[in-house]
Amino acid sequence: MLYKAIHRCGPALALIVLACLPTTAVERGIMVTPGVIYINPSADSAKLSDIGRGREVAVVDRSPGWLNVIGTVDVNLDAADETASDRNVTGWIVDKGVITTSTPDGDKIVFGEAFDSEMEASRRGGRRGAAQDAMRLYARIPEYFPQSPLAAEAAYRAADIRWQIEAEDAATRPSSKMRDPALRYQIDEEYMRKVMKKFPHTKWADLAAYHLIENKLCGDWEAAAKCPEMEAGLYMKYAEEHPQSPKTPEALYKAAWRYSALIQIYTTENEPKKADESAARALSVAKRLTAQFPNDTGWSDRGSRLIYMVENKIPTWGNGV
Repeated sequence: MLYKAIHRCGPALALIVLACLPTTAVERGIMVTPGVIYINPSADSAKLSDIGRGREVAVVDRSPGWLNVIGTVDVNLDAADETASDRNVTGWIVDKGVITTSTPDGDKIVFGEAFDSEMEASRRGGRRGAAQDAMRLYARIPEYFPQSPLAAEAAYRAADIRWQIEAEDAATRPSSKMRDPALRYQIDEEYMRKVMKKFPHTKWADLAAYHLIENKLCGDWEAAAKCPEMEAGLYMKYAEEHPQSPKTPEALYKAAWRYSALIQIYTTENEPKKADESAARALSVAKRLTAQFPNDTGWSDRGSRLIYMVENKIPTWGNGV
């Protein structure tokens, strides 16, 4: 009866199944290992589909060692939008690798699998679709385990992977070289903003906010002062609004470097007063960086290098470099 009721509901797993059935009638789960959906609870029966890591299943019936599920499967492993080419398949899977809210340490298991998939994606020649697997797995944690101490980080990591996939695509577009940020392809900010809204005043909200700067940057400065002036202002604003962010040292350095680049731009435009003002601003921000974050040796040491170059009138941008 339950099986027939679900089929009357239609194909959309997460919404339709839960809307059509009492909440106690169906159990949702997350795949942490790849599985196979069969037409009957037997490995000798016909295979309906593969189902990957991070995919959801709705458990509608059980048999010893088997689960009757409606599972969401992917027909395009490379899509950043996991709903673009999904379909739902009803059948039987082996009762292994399905994590539910009742699974002990379920949040840790899903996070561990997500992290493993993320590392696999970063490895040269890694598993195809590993980045999307990681993105889905991370995204499930705040949904299934909202009280987990891993929820905020998982939400950010899912948004970050999605952002990276879109950013890689954006970099290949002709618009990526446009000076006006409004004319460049804009990466979808929805998921980063969700992190900021759901987990405010956290490290992960700070990191999400830093990503949003990317959509406001110029593609090519075209040797004009407008872009580096504007971009330096964006980074300084971030540093003021997110003083505890892990990205604040980087933001200060990027602001200081842009002020240093303006020295050459204003010199070329025969505006020595503005060039001197830019040098003073570059030194001020770089010294703030080295004083405020001496233990962040990566950005602090680059700040020290920048101070040396500006004080010794060594170009940091342009043909002189």
